[in-house]
Amino acid sequence: MMVDKIRVLIADDHPMVREGLRKILELDEKIEIVTEVGDGQGAINIARKERPDVILMDINMPGTDGIVATQVITRELPETRVIALTIYEDEEVVEMVKAGVSAYVLKDVAGAELVATIHRVMNGEVVIHPRVANRLVNELNRPRQKKDDIKLTRREKDVLSLLVKGYSNKEIADAVFISEKTVKNHLTSIFRKLGVKDRTQAAVYALKNSIVSDQ
Repeated sequence: MMVDKIRVLIADDHPMVREGLRKILELDEKIEIVTEVGDGQGAINIARKERPDVILMDINMPGTDGIVATQVITRELPETRVIALTIYEDEEVVEMVKAGVSAYVLKDVAGAELVATIHRVMNGEVVIHPRVANRLVNELNRPRQKKDDIKLTRREKDVLSLLVKGYSNKEIADAVFISEKTVKNHLTSIFRKLGVKDRTQAAVYALKNSIVSDQ
């Protein structure tokens, strides 16, 4: 894909990381920095407005995280490539890959390699850091809970449905007339039954397997 400039959006909640990335990318005359943002919802909003070619997306950000932001952006803006950029070989790697990232690299990547990755994804390649690739293979080969084996109670389904819609624990408690502690107990049970570790994974699993709807 030939473009005059590769327009890049940097999404990371650490100002020093954003500054470092900007300095690295500005060394390449073919890359133009659109702007920087510190949270997932901000990345979504700017992506909708600016239509960047590439987004460097951190995973763990306040509010809307990188997984949800990537899902929205890749669905609404299929021409925008998302590169997951994280300091860890995150357990969320599978969810980021499923969300549609074009590359998954670690923050200890050399500047030249990061720039090369941006050019590679613009040429249609998928780039996964070797250590991350190993984790991805292990995660995909791990036995998964079958949908038909999952037995949620009616209340657990109510709680999960509201979680998918983005409700906080307090909002869920108010909606179904239970305490926040009870909500936490239900979430613990839901996570165990679904075989997930957090709210984001539960929401993704529930939607993918049609356990609940986001409507």
